[in-house]
Amino acid sequence: MQIYNVVKFKVKAGEEAAFLDAHRGGKAKWPGLERGVIIKTGEQTFCLIGTWSSQEAMVAARPAMIETLNSFRALLEDQGGGRGVTDAVSGGVVLDL
Repeated sequence: MQIYNVVKFKVKAGEEAAFLDAHRGGKAKWPGLERGVIIKTGEQTFCLIGTWSSQEAMVAARPAMIETLNSFRALLEDQGGGRGVTDAVSGGVVLDL
Protein backbone atom coordinates (compact mmCIF):
# COMPACT_ATOMS: atom_id res chain seq x y z
CA MET A 1 0.00 0.00 0.00
CA GLN A 2 1.25 3.45 -0.91
CA ILE A 3 1.64 5.81 2.07
CA TYR A 4 1.54 9.61 1.94
CA ASN A 5 2.36 12.27 4.47
CA VAL A 6 1.34 15.91 4.32
CA VAL A 7 2.92 18.58 6.49
CA LYS A 8 1.59 22.14 6.54
CA PHE A 9 3.94 25.03 7.35
CA LYS A 10 3.51 28.76 7.84
CA VAL A 11 6.78 30.51 7.08
CA LYS A 12 7.73 33.82 8.65
CA ALA A 13 7.56 36.81 6.33
CA GLY A 14 10.67 37.11 4.17
CA GLU A 15 11.89 33.59 4.95
CA GLU A 16 10.31 31.69 2.06
CA ALA A 17 13.57 31.26 0.11
CA ALA A 18 15.44 30.04 3.20
CA PHE A 19 12.60 27.58 3.91
CA LEU A 20 12.84 26.13 0.40
CA ASP A 21 16.64 26.06 0.55
CA ALA A 22 16.42 23.99 3.75
CA HIS A 23 14.93 21.18 1.65
CA ARG A 24 17.18 21.42 -1.43
CA GLY A 25 20.36 19.57 -2.26
CA GLY A 26 19.41 16.28 -0.65
CA LYS A 27 18.66 17.78 2.76
CA ALA A 28 15.22 16.16 2.62
CA LYS A 29 16.34 12.84 1.12
CA TRP A 30 15.04 10.73 3.94
CA PRO A 31 15.41 6.93 3.89
CA GLY A 32 12.29 5.38 2.37
CA LEU A 33 10.98 8.58 0.76
CA GLU A 34 10.04 7.78 -2.83
CA ARG A 35 9.06 11.30 -3.84
CA GLY A 36 8.55 14.60 -2.08
CA VAL A 37 7.12 17.89 -3.30
CA ILE A 38 6.45 21.23 -1.66
CA ILE A 39 3.48 23.25 -2.83
CA LYS A 40 2.69 26.87 -2.04
CA THR A 41 -0.85 27.01 -0.65
CA GLY A 42 -1.17 30.69 0.19
CA GLU A 43 0.63 33.72 1.51
CA GLN A 44 3.54 32.31 3.54
CA THR A 45 1.94 28.82 3.64
CA PHE A 46 3.31 25.62 2.16
CA CYS A 47 2.63 21.88 2.24
CA LEU A 48 5.20 19.14 1.91
CA ILE A 49 3.71 16.00 0.38
CA GLY A 50 5.74 12.80 0.62
CA THR A 51 5.19 9.40 -0.95
CA TRP A 52 6.50 6.37 0.95
CA SER A 53 6.75 2.70 0.12
CA SER A 54 5.33 1.69 3.51
CA GLN A 55 4.17 3.00 6.86
CA GLU A 56 7.22 1.37 8.46
CA ALA A 57 9.57 3.26 6.12
CA MET A 58 7.95 6.56 7.01
CA VAL A 59 8.04 5.85 10.75
CA ALA A 60 11.70 4.85 10.51
CA ALA A 61 12.50 8.15 8.75
CA ARG A 62 10.88 10.35 11.41
CA PRO A 63 14.15 11.06 13.29
CA ALA A 64 15.74 12.25 10.02
CA MET A 65 12.66 14.35 9.20
CA ILE A 66 12.77 15.95 12.66
CA GLU A 67 16.49 16.65 12.21
CA THR A 68 15.70 18.47 8.95
CA LEU A 69 12.84 20.35 10.64
CA ASN A 70 15.15 21.43 13.44
CA SER A 71 17.50 22.99 10.87
CA PHE A 72 14.82 25.51 9.80
CA ARG A 73 12.39 25.55 12.74
CA ALA A 74 13.27 29.21 13.49
CA LEU A 75 11.85 30.18 10.07
CA LEU A 76 8.34 28.95 10.95
CA GLU A 77 5.40 30.50 12.74
CA ASP A 78 3.40 28.64 15.35
CA GLN A 79 0.16 27.39 13.81
CA GLY A 80 -1.83 27.71 17.02
CA GLY A 81 -4.24 25.27 18.55
CA GLY A 82 -1.42 23.31 20.15
CA ARG A 83 -0.03 22.17 16.78
CA GLY A 84 3.31 23.94 17.07
CA VAL A 85 5.13 24.87 13.87
CA THR A 86 3.85 21.95 11.77
CA ASP A 87 0.51 20.34 11.10
CA ALA A 88 1.23 16.81 9.89
CA VAL A 89 -0.98 13.91 8.81
CA SER A 90 -0.25 10.62 7.07
CA GLY A 91 -2.06 7.58 5.82
CA GLY A 92 -2.52 4.96 3.17
CA VAL A 93 -4.21 5.37 -0.17
CA VAL A 94 -7.84 4.27 -0.13
CA LEU A 95 -8.78 5.53 -3.62
CA ASP A 96 -6.43 6.21 -6.51
CA LEU A 97 -7.99 8.76 -8.86
